[in-house]
Amino acid sequence: MKETRIDAQTLKTFAQELLERLGFPAEDAAVEADQLVWANLRGVDSHGVLRLPWIAEQVQAKQFSTRPDIRIVRETAAILVIDGDYGLGAVTATFAMKRAIEKARQVGIGWALLAHTVTPLAIGYFTRMAAEADMIGLAATVDRPNLAPHGAKASGLHNGPISIAVPAKRHRPVLLDMATSVAAWGKVAVAMDKGIEIPEGWALDKDGRSTTDPHQVRILLPFGGYKGSDLSFMLECMSSILAGDPRAGPTLSGKGDHPRHRQSSIMAAIDIATFADVEWYKEQVDELIDGVKGLPAAEGCDEVLVAGEPEDRTAEDRARHGIPLPEGTVSRLRDAAKRVDMQLPFG
Repeated sequence: MKETRIDAQTLKTFAQELLERLGFPAEDAAVEADQLVWANLRGVDSHGVLRLPWIAEQVQAKQFSTRPDIRIVRETAAILVIDGDYGLGAVTATFAMKRAIEKARQVGIGWALLAHTVTPLAIGYFTRMAAEADMIGLAATVDRPNLAPHGAKASGLHNGPISIAVPAKRHRPVLLDMATSVAAWGKVAVAMDKGIEIPEGWALDKDGRSTTDPHQVRILLPFGGYKGSDLSFMLECMSSILAGDPRAGPTLSGKGDHPRHRQSSIMAAIDIATFADVEWYKEQVDELIDGVKGLPAAEGCDEVLVAGEPEDRTAEDRARHGIPLPEGTVSRLRDAAKRVDMQLPFG
């Protein structure tokens, strides 16, 4: 399989320029480009620049607002409900998390619900913001159904991700970021670009049958059977319904669903200082990390890792040696660039 390695800054500059040519303001384009390349650096290629052609398609179909009117529609001392006006996910979610952090500084917790936005992609990007502010970050997001509930062979829920990040003292923040499906939809897209099959147990085709052909995937499967399924159900209740923008229910009941692409998200921050001394807390997280990593490794494992550690190591390697993109991704980026009269600076 042919790959091209690209310097992170080169990739970020390209992504920002492409987004600007699509009509996004420079500041918004910079935020989205930074998040996309952050995901690629960490090896989460499913949520990286391979999404740029899709973003371009959504803009051209008038699904996304290039200059959204992001509004706070409800607010108390601790909570916010925000209308994202179909703006870029990284832009609207950054707006929400920054304000959640401000709330947490004032009253101990900030909880933002974000409606009428588009996918914020790698939501660990936002919980990391809270951890770097000496807070605990929590984020989750849901969209229209693409996940088969446990025991079903049709989609009824969304495989929306959940992320939690906590700060440490000697160690990097511990960052959990996972979908409620066995694998995120973007990993299916990566398999398409690489020209490989996906593992058995990831997904179903249009008839509800198991498939390993990424081109035939229509429905994702939950991780851990009923566990991922029920977590997805609860995230729907905690985000889109609570924000006044339900997704799964109207689709399943036959009442119809809004045709425009949109998601709902939770962006929350908990101020550690409200509960405990911050330095003591971070030392305890260090102790927990050291204790877990000090356990004997199971057969077939070289070492015990904590959440976010593999991605941190990948980021170090890719920062030095470049980000590898498969030929399928490079080809689609080239096509997207041509549509806005750009030359691909690599590949």
